[in-house]
Amino acid sequence: MKQAATEPLSSRYRPREVLQFRILGPLEVVGDHGPLHLGGPKQRATLAILLLSVNRVVSVDRLADDLYSGAAPVTAVTQVQRQISELRKALGTESTIDTRPPGYVLRVAPEQVDLRRFERLAEEADRALSQTQARLAADLLREALDLWRGEALADFTYEPFARSAIERLEELRLAALEQRIEADLQLGRHAGVTAELEQLVAEHPLRERFCRQLMLALHRSGRQAEALKVYGEARENLVEEFGLEPSTGLRELERAILAQDPALDATELAAAAPERVVLVLPSAEDRLDRLLAIAEPLAALPGRELMIARLVGNEGELGPAVAALSARRRALAPAARSAAFTTLEPGRDAARLAVAHDVDLVLVDAPVGVDDDRVPDELANLFEGAPADVAVLAGSGRGGGGGILVPFGGDDHDWAALELGAWLSLATQARLKLVGTKAAPERGRRDASRLLADASLAVQRVAGVDSEPLLVEPTELLAAVEGATLVAIGISPRWRREGIGETRRELVRGAAAPTLLVHRGRRPSGLAPREGRTRFSWSIEP
Repeated sequence: MKQAATEPLSSRYRPREVLQFRILGPLEVVGDHGPLHLGGPKQRATLAILLLSVNRVVSVDRLADDLYSGAAPVTAVTQVQRQISELRKALGTESTIDTRPPGYVLRVAPEQVDLRRFERLAEEADRALSQTQARLAADLLREALDLWRGEALADFTYEPFARSAIERLEELRLAALEQRIEADLQLGRHAGVTAELEQLVAEHPLRERFCRQLMLALHRSGRQAEALKVYGEARENLVEEFGLEPSTGLRELERAILAQDPALDATELAAAAPERVVLVLPSAEDRLDRLLAIAEPLAALPGRELMIARLVGNEGELGPAVAALSARRRALAPAARSAAFTTLEPGRDAARLAVAHDVDLVLVDAPVGVDDDRVPDELANLFEGAPADVAVLAGSGRGGGGGILVPFGGDDHDWAALELGAWLSLATQARLKLVGTKAAPERGRRDASRLLADASLAVQRVAGVDSEPLLVEPTELLAAVEGATLVAIGISPRWRREGIGETRRELVRGAAAPTLLVHRGRRPSGLAPREGRTRFSWSIEP
């Protein structure tokens, strides 16, 4: 009888290899014996997409869209399967890419991904700063920033799927850098950070926190005139780019320097956290009131600021727009900042404005054609370029007193709509209702009650807001939202191909309540805590 081959004992008890996944620089996977050889561009891109949503299911549709820039071939499913198969081989037996409908999930421990280690260190540093442990915070943030090996995902700079992720990752690095400099200022290291801050302000002239830190460092170094010059240049840049005055915090710092306020010399003085902005972009003056009815309560919560901007098509419209906005701004409580400027690309310039400020939400009125079969170009550019969630106010209904309704199916943009609905409920005390579908036994589909329960628990945990579940037939959605104060619904995940989606078109055209079409942005939403600034993604999702 032939004896079966057995695995050597030493091999069976060999310690498990732990792979390290690195995206804070060129993509790398490192094992016990050094970097692993990955395959061609599509295989590397597949891994990058999975890593950006690590431990979460990525659908085959999304993988195909991202790998083929929204123009997936008819063989896309087969191509994705082949890339996953080859990637599993490249990662070896330790690979944990699981098949989970409707796609795949890369399951790894948080410490195996450099981004997750960075986030953990930044969060620990944030807690240390809040407890006045500046030295510990500075050390943690230096360790976090040392994980960066250059531009994140540097080998995918020109890949459409990676652009927004690279921009968001760079924001995380800059936010951590701001915190590290803040810790150094609290430690009295103002002379040591001045040169670094001068370079950062030159590279990011519209980033007000760097300007504020440089002004403080110069003042503490006995260079008051130079500190005031930094303020003047910052104000000039903001006015020239957007017609905006500096934030309240920056203006107050200028006044304190002029008054030689001795409190500025106290090293334990913490820099004021920047206001979190709700940005309102009306397409015309007569569209502003409906947008403000939503934006004002959101911006009235602590630590938030309202900003209104008009982007006009020609110089002849500019003067009247500026005058009208100035009059409206003075009448608002609390006061808002406002600006108007000309543009040939409103979507891209609106996104640029959102990038330049700490925007939590971009609120716009629906452009012509949003209820047709495609998303208008200006809206598509805003979706792709804005760092924050975008809410498009559509429909002509005035709404009733039935509360805020969120039709909820559980995808990313539905969660964004739910977060905005909860934020509005928190600000206005309006009831929050989650709408899901009834069971369809003939299709093997159970009702959405479990999904709505999970969402409700998440909202209670994060926002302290109760919600009511409502189960309806898919064909009864219009009737279900009758009498609602407002409807918030996530944009279709396939908006590039399908426009806003059939259900959303019906709501825009037929609902008696105002309808917000919500698109998830790269930054954490307005419900996220301040420390969420250094997280790549954040959601109330459990």
